[in-house]
Amino acid sequence: MPVHVVVGGFFGDEGKGRVAAHLALARRPWACARTGATNAGHTVVYQGRVWKLRATPSGFLHPGARLYIARGALVDLEVFLAEAEALGLQGRIWLDYNTGVITRDHVERERSDPHLMKTIGSTGTGVGAAMVDRVLRRLRLARDYPELRGYLADTQAELLDALDRGELVLVEASQGYWLSLYHGTYPYVTSRDTTAAAALSELGLGPRSVERVTVVLKAYVTRVGGGPLPGELPQDKALELGWAEYGTVTGRPRRVAPFNPELARRAVRANTATDLALTKVDRVFPGARCRRRWEDLPREARAWIEEVEDKLGVPVTVIGTGEDVECTIDLSREKGVEA
Repeated sequence: MPVHVVVGGFFGDEGKGRVAAHLALARRPWACARTGATNAGHTVVYQGRVWKLRATPSGFLHPGARLYIARGALVDLEVFLAEAEALGLQGRIWLDYNTGVITRDHVERERSDPHLMKTIGSTGTGVGAAMVDRVLRRLRLARDYPELRGYLADTQAELLDALDRGELVLVEASQGYWLSLYHGTYPYVTSRDTTAAAALSELGLGPRSVERVTVVLKAYVTRVGGGPLPGELPQDKALELGWAEYGTVTGRPRRVAPFNPELARRAVRANTATDLALTKVDRVFPGARCRRRWEDLPREARAWIEEVEDKLGVPVTVIGTGEDVECTIDLSREKGVEA
């Protein structure tokens, strides 16, 4: 019953989208499933083309994969329908009947809350307000909207049937471990749990279905909004190092710090990682730019990656060496973690 979960290990923005896209092309899963909500943007660059996805699983690049959005997820109706139309996904992407729907009222309620917007640094996309309504059992679900009829399915049942047949399901989790409502830097967190276990729960799948959990870590740490960031660098230093970034959804500048093995270690343990994906290695080691073989990496980059493995006790199997999905070194088979 092979489920492969891709989950973030820092504060989101680790590059889960490009890792999930690569794994979908490499492993050719029967289905790609996304959890979370449309406050999390996943960027995919492939053969020079850029997609900024807020609802669609990044594994859509594999044309044979069915695409699912979890029943525990939340979607903005306009965002979902616009992506499905732009990518031509009718008949291929499915919402669960019980997926929650974010409305303009949710967005307005969130943006009018100074605690959320100014203190916490919320994206203001209505996710927190919609989660409140879900807990209070008054949130409208996908099954309540006629415009979604062509996109609805019992996603849990379809995925469970696929697993019974031995099909591979690739799960793309949301944000990062340290933004978990329960395990992160509360109150500077998102409105849901962001662990691998939570992703399974949102889909309605059990832990014994999992064969692989890939924790994605960037070669440096970023976060958007308030909250602690150990070792935070001034913005001018981030610019100097080439580490300056901006949020996919909000466009806000991301705060930056060097790679933090202590934060990474907790995420690795809590998610029971089988392996790691390291992204943006080329930003720290420019000579690594778009290298596709381990032996072509600069010696200092290889030494640093081996040091990360030693400190975290988990093999690094996927190495991102550029924005494009094609700029990837995949050592999964060599490290013995791919089925």
